[in-house]
Amino acid sequence: MSTSVNINGVEFQPRLLINGEFVEASDKGTFNVFNPATGEISCKVPEATEDDTNRAVAAAKAAQPAWAALDPAKRGAYLKKLAALIREHKSTLHHLEAISMGVPVNHFFHADFGADEFDYFAQAWPHIQGQSSVNTPGYVTMTFRQPFGVVACIIPWNAPLYLFAAKAAAALITGNTVVLKSSEKAPLAVAYAAELVAKAGFPPGVFNILSGHGLPSGRCLARHMDVRAISFTGSSRTGKLIQEEAAKTNLKSVTLELGGKSPAIIFDDANIEQALTDTMSSILLNAGQICVANSRVYVQKSVAPKFIEAFTKRMATVRGGNPLDPQTQMGPQADEVQYKNILSYIEEGKKSGKLAVGGKGRLDETKGYFVEPTVFLDTPEDAKIMKEEIFGPVLNINTFETEEEVVAKANDTEYGLWAAVFTNDLSRAMRMAKALESGYVSINCSSPSMGRDLPFGGYKGSGQGREGRLHSMNHFLEVKSVIIKLDEKASSQWNM
Repeated sequence: MSTSVNINGVEFQPRLLINGEFVEASDKGTFNVFNPATGEISCKVPEATEDDTNRAVAAAKAAQPAWAALDPAKRGAYLKKLAALIREHKSTLHHLEAISMGVPVNHFFHADFGADEFDYFAQAWPHIQGQSSVNTPGYVTMTFRQPFGVVACIIPWNAPLYLFAAKAAAALITGNTVVLKSSEKAPLAVAYAAELVAKAGFPPGVFNILSGHGLPSGRCLARHMDVRAISFTGSSRTGKLIQEEAAKTNLKSVTLELGGKSPAIIFDDANIEQALTDTMSSILLNAGQICVANSRVYVQKSVAPKFIEAFTKRMATVRGGNPLDPQTQMGPQADEVQYKNILSYIEEGKKSGKLAVGGKGRLDETKGYFVEPTVFLDTPEDAKIMKEEIFGPVLNINTFETEEEVVAKANDTEYGLWAAVFTNDLSRAMRMAKALESGYVSINCSSPSMGRDLPFGGYKGSGQGREGRLHSMNHFLEVKSVIIKLDEKASSQWNM
């Protein structure tokens, strides 16, 4: 099997980017990347070893002082170049995402959004400011905001290119050097982006890019004593492991954006057509493989029959297809593991709720990891499919009568990433926004509608810390307090 992939007649060979050089894994190890729409191997990709990871961290550590000392506007110029290159190579990046994790090309926004992130942060450096004060008599006090040093970014497989940009851009503009690890499920677009990083001319060691599994490279980054901050997006289970490793070693700063079991709540005064369209789009985007998918829908009883009839009828028409076909509505699940996991949840759902639509896999029919969009009705609140994140096109619709009842149901979860509310009553909307235990609440819209400058992150088991534009920059900056004595006669309140 080839270690390269052919893109419109051009061969591309994924490699590790360490200290400005493209290299194979130190032990020559590779892993297979499969096209989830066909089950065929797309190509082989280097599996970064612990030695590779250590070399990447060492390169980043050596490069960091000069990078931090560089005029931030010049740091931003590298980000600008990379943004332009991502836009220039957008069609190639689309292709690679389609054959590695199944994103339909007509749904692919990651390149444009990723380029926007690099453009934004290229000009965000004026926000790196401390504060000064004369509130202490005889002294001037101030704060500095300074980079941590070497930071690690570990990104998921469901939106690799966008999160590659959003995490790395914030870290780089603030003067940190980066070691970024892509997911083993979808490393191809990020590996190609590494080629663009080199073309943008980043100094050696500033931006290092690895591919591989959590073991060994991910664990090595979480444990590494020279990594001072880490930003992770992925499963709650892996997030906990990263937190544990960070705590056991050097107490590195950790930001975690983890899973969700997001509710959408539809009141009887809502625009039902809008609620139907938005909730359906949310669960079908990326074949349900997004952390903010509204997988629990609660509809007020008086309008539930109308909503359920229209929703199930429309969902039944959706079919998965070749992600390279512009007409495809929904792609496959990312791989065999994800496919089997979703089907196991569906079987559990059949035991506890009423199957209204779907409920089958289509591997035998298509040779790809396609799962039918699936809807369950009247599922008990304590059922497994109501409590656990499925990460697929599987949705539960239940009913409610009062605000108090639906708030209790919506909050009865260990997750708290996103909640949507549909109502035309502004007072009710504000009450609900306050009552829901969620890091993000959308009114009369659902995920993935986001405010560009809002913080993003979860309550409870959905993570810790906040990301998004300036909030991401805060994660990558230490705060240092400085006090300067001006008056020799000034006394300290601590003097004995």
